[in-house]
Amino acid sequence: MNTTSSSFLSQAPESSDAVADILTLYATRGDDHYGEHVSQREHAEQCAWHAQADGAEEALVVAALLHDIGHLLHKFGEDAADRGIDTRHERIGSGYLARILPPSVTRPIALHVSAKRYLATANPEYLEGLSDASLQSFILQGGMMSEAEIAAFLADPDHDAAMKLRAYDELGKVVGVEMPGFATYEPMIRRLMVGTDAVVGAGVA
Repeated sequence: MNTTSSSFLSQAPESSDAVADILTLYATRGDDHYGEHVSQREHAEQCAWHAQADGAEEALVVAALLHDIGHLLHKFGEDAADRGIDTRHERIGSGYLARILPPSVTRPIALHVSAKRYLATANPEYLEGLSDASLQSFILQGGMMSEAEIAAFLADPDHDAAMKLRAYDELGKVVGVEMPGFATYEPMIRRLMVGTDAVVGAGVA
């Protein structure tokens, strides 16, 4: 099933301001949980904070903030994994953002599921530490990597950034912690914007 088709996308906010569209999306859909004990907005804020605390460059901070935006764009609903559906949220999200943000943001997002699969294959302790929701999606996303998949992942020049993003992802699932709000990252996102589509909006056609 090709879940990156536009027929599988919900109607995203669309205006003349692509960043405002993203902020609106998280304001209206950010309370969704997708199996975790924190909301998508809380998860995004925590991941971005951990990236900043780690001294990551702005592109990786924004990647950490927006890496799961695909969950807010597809039509499958919060219970997709319970119904056995791999929504390919990493592809949906990276494709959506590629019109306004550079590869230094979108490539780690596109690879963050592969990074999970690689780390789980290479390190049994990592696999054991996955949350229940992340383990459930891991199985749907292909589970353990083959030798060929490992070689392809490690050959990708953005695999290191994806693994860093994965580390922030795992740290960003703590209930009840106070973090800088999502909107505080707006200036950082705007500094990274590229291309003409950044002006005409980021809504899904």
